Amino acid sequence: MYKNRAPDGTNNICGRNIKKYREALPSSPSQRGLADLLQLEGLDIDKNAVQRIESGQRFVTDIELQALAKVLGVSYTDLLAG
Repeated sequence: MYKNRAPDGTNNICGRNIKKYREALPSSPSQRGLADLLQLEGLDIDKNAVQRIESGQRFVTDIELQALAKVLGVSYTDLLAG
């Protein structure tokens, strides 16, 4: 049987780390601010999607993970650690 969820039952393993790194940025952008930064990188995502990612309710694609890592100034492994 396939497992499409993280061990804690969420839809991703990076959401908590994304929130942690977002809040650690010097400007400490809001979820809307992070969505705006991601849109500048060419990723069409809104505040609601960021909220759902951070809470583990939404899956994250590899393309989204790449843009998130770039905007947050961290590596993919930093986002996936945990």
